[in-house]
Amino acid sequence: MKDWDNRRFFLAVAQEGSIRRAAERLDTSRSTVLRRISLLEKELGIRVFERRPEGYFTTPAGDELQRVTLQMELASDAVDRQLAGMDTKLDGTIRVAVPGALTTYVLMPDFAEFCVKHPDIKLEIISNYEMVDLARREADVAIRISNDPPEDLVGRRVLKIARAAYVGAMHLPSATSKKPIAKLGWIGWSLSPSSLQWVEVSSHPDLPVTQIVTDPHSTVAAIRAGMGMSILPCFMGDVEPGLYRMPPGELQLQSDLWVLTHNDLRHTARIRLFTEFIVGALNRHRGLLEGKVPLLSPTNTRSGATE
Repeated sequence: MKDWDNRRFFLAVAQEGSIRRAAERLDTSRSTVLRRISLLEKELGIRVFERRPEGYFTTPAGDELQRVTLQMELASDAVDRQLAGMDTKLDGTIRVAVPGALTTYVLMPDFAEFCVKHPDIKLEIISNYEMVDLARREADVAIRISNDPPEDLVGRRVLKIARAAYVGAMHLPSATSKKPIAKLGWIGWSLSPSSLQWVEVSSHPDLPVTQIVTDPHSTVAAIRAGMGMSILPCFMGDVEPGLYRMPPGELQLQSDLWVLTHNDLRHTARIRLFTEFIVGALNRHRGLLEGKVPLLSPTNTRSGATE
């Protein structure tokens, strides 16, 4: 049988169109990817890529190889999921995809508690903000903020994630004057139209987007430093010292929070154990996640961060 691993490298280059991006995806070096592609072409006796300045493009033979290789990969992934779904042991690894901010501000103590209670289960926490492909085992469980999760996944809608507009103390309007508002602008995370819709539905739709900060943790620092106002999840903004909801402090952009897995894995013992545990943990944090413990001004105090 031909070396399947070489075909894995081929598929990454074919889908990414770039040796560099394929190397990043496979967590390896560019030289390794190039060597694997060279070995594959030598093995097959054909060229599978056209090398152009703008990237790598499959030849007609490469097109057919990509079609067959993708079918093989999908079949292999399906077998892996079905075998994992038969696992009744409370040990092994669980790969959990979760937004990094949700891990940092809310869930890390719960992950730690799970590890203490179940030392034979290893958690691999993947911090990202995109929907991972559970069919390809990019993760076993996905904790996702989405109003439209993929239909091929199963799971539970746990609660609503609330967001609000936050500013530093220097930009809070006083009871008698709104003068600071005139000098205030939004901090956005992108200038794309879809990313700016939140301005239109906010309490201050006429203020301009004056700054762009793409990382949520850096956005917190920018607000605290007085760079402007931004929308943050309440589980971040309501616990950060020096950040306050801009009056009237209303909630915006509420989204569903899901705990998801692939149908083939839903009966795996360790997956079932973890999903039940994390749903319980999220419900304990419901007050914070749903924005029910706001801090509207520097003189207010919170009664607690969780219910």
